[in-house]
Order: sequence, then C-alpha cells, then structure tokens
Amino acid sequence: MKMKILYWSPRILAIVAILFMMMFSLDCFEEEVTKDILICLLMHNLPAFIIIGILVVAWKWEMIGGILFLVAFLAGCFFFKVFSGNWGAMIIMLPFAITGALFLFHHNLYLREKLQDH
Repeated sequence: MKMKILYWSPRILAIVAILFMMMFSLDCFEEEVTKDILICLLMHNLPAFIIIGILVVAWKWEMIGGILFLVAFLAGCFFFKVFSGNWGAMIIMLPFAITGALFLFHHNLYLREKLQDH
C-alpha cells in the first residue's frame, strides 16, 4: 500500500501543478476571437508542454524523470529570478522539485525492495 501511494503521488502532483500552470493562460481570451489567441495560448503553455514531456519520460523511467523535474525546477527558478528576491515564483516551481524528489525516492525504494527479494 505504501509503495502504491508513493507511486501515484508524484504523478498526481505533477498533473495538478501542470494544470495550475495552464490556468494562467486563460488571460489570453478576449471578446474577439482572432488567431492571436492561439499564439498567446501556445506561448503561455509552452512551459507546461515541456513539463508534460518530462512527465511522460518520468512515467516510464522514474530516475531520469526525477532528475529532469529537478533540472526543470532549477531552470524555472533561474528564469523567474527566485534567488534574486522573487519568492512568489517559488509557489509555482516548488511542486516540480517535490515531484522530482518523490520520483527519485520511489525509484530508490523500488530498487532496494527488488534487491532484497533476490
């Protein structure tokens, strides 16, 4: 049971964090429907699409995905200048660090459990 919760928690957290990021693209909609809305949606959701790609990788290979989530966290922190005083951006970036750590933690526990069975 413990392994099942640890298996699903990073996946669910990543999906919720991606949906939270995509929520910010709702400001693209205006009264008039133009092709600029599609460009605006694409530009606003580009980071979310990258994180979706990382989640797909992490679903198959947990260790690589965990490392990629931690790299995405650090890249987002530098991009949003979190370490220079923009601590509000940490709210957006912190779930990806937690997700990466959970993927790595589950992968290590799974390997340890597999080695003990042999």
